[in-house]
Amino acid sequence: MKIKKLLAVILSATLAITSLAGCSKYERPAPSKENPMTVQIGFENSISEPIGQALEKWQELVEEKGDGSLKIELFPDSQLGSKSELIDTMLIGEPVITLADGAFYADYGVKDMGILFGPFLFDNWEQCWTLIESDWYKKESSLLEEKGLKILASNWMYGDRHTLTTKKVEKPEDLKGLKIRVPGNEIQSIGFDTLGATSTGMDLGEVYQSLQTKAIDGAENPIATLYGRKLHEVAKYLLLDGHVKNFTTWVCSADFFNSLTKEQQDLLVSTGEEAGLYNNGLQADAEAEYLQQMKDEGVNVTDLTEKTKAEFKKAAEPFYKLEEKFGWSKGLYDTVRKAMGAE
Repeated sequence: MKIKKLLAVILSATLAITSLAGCSKYERPAPSKENPMTVQIGFENSISEPIGQALEKWQELVEEKGDGSLKIELFPDSQLGSKSELIDTMLIGEPVITLADGAFYADYGVKDMGILFGPFLFDNWEQCWTLIESDWYKKESSLLEEKGLKILASNWMYGDRHTLTTKKVEKPEDLKGLKIRVPGNEIQSIGFDTLGATSTGMDLGEVYQSLQTKAIDGAENPIATLYGRKLHEVAKYLLLDGHVKNFTTWVCSADFFNSLTKEQQDLLVSTGEEAGLYNNGLQADAEAEYLQQMKDEGVNVTDLTEKTKAEFKKAAEPFYKLEEKFGWSKGLYDTVRKAMGAE
């Protein structure tokens, strides 16, 4: 009798373990208006920047086109933490979205995506949009998903990245000895070092004070971000070098994404891409306005001539010969140029 009871207990425990093993760590109750899935979007920009306004549009689109079971909350100005901290949070399956780029994805294991932030890689924006529809980009995105990160949208224009400094810069030689803030990733750091500067990685929220105290001599970012952060108040020289044509992506945990219903997944992706088109219109309209405001507020603006543009491209060439250092596939530069329709 005791043996029968013991067998019954063992069988019961085995069934319980089997049942638990079949449940995903990220499995959640069926979404509903009463029990919505809330997704937090954390980002380092101000809500007043075009990208912040476009995120508000994304939030509205999800509410308008969804059934109420999915909601978006926005957290600007790094309120949820730095980009790296947010990505680390995603990797444990939290319902968080942030913006990231190829340079960061390289640091998280998809090495070839790092080339997307190489200096003077793209000649125009059409090449960017051609690339994100290419088989090469789709393959790299799949590799990233295997690492635990799911790209939701890639069609967001962050802007041409320009260089704002406390001293005038007109040619590559002028960067020598200048400490230039870059985001904390290897690709952008080595990219600026290759151009002749000394790169310094730091969070965007620390840049104003660092310029003010002369801990750094400059920073690089699109005009909207430079102006939105009021960096022109403490650095009065802007070089319109456009060293990176920065399209950005919105990324979340692959486990989290897979925990959503098919309807929620489609809603999040389609509205993210629609908001991306809205963002691109805002960025185009705002750049000229911000540039004029910077000039009105005393910023000295330098455009690249064809000659100086060629000099900067020449200075960038050694960067693309560092395949082994970056862990890139052989011939990656030529592969990507072909995928973007440049060759």
